[in-house]
Amino acid sequence: MGGASVFWFGVLVAGLCAGALFMFKGKEDPTLWRTCTILSLACCYLMWALTYLAQLHPIIVPKRDDLRIDI
Repeated sequence: MGGASVFWFGVLVAGLCAGALFMFKGKEDPTLWRTCTILSLACCYLMWALTYLAQLHPIIVPKRDDLRIDI
């Protein structure tokens, strides 16, 4: 797995957002339902993608402390 999974999951979320545009036609207030659904999907995707990419390429590389030479 790598950065490609972020792209493909983004394509899936974009498809779900496009589907949400047509899903709420019969509801009482479709604009509110569409807006809430698309914003929720977008925010969840961004949080997941940023967390996943931060773990793939960390800014600060951890250092091991157990490599000290005892004198």
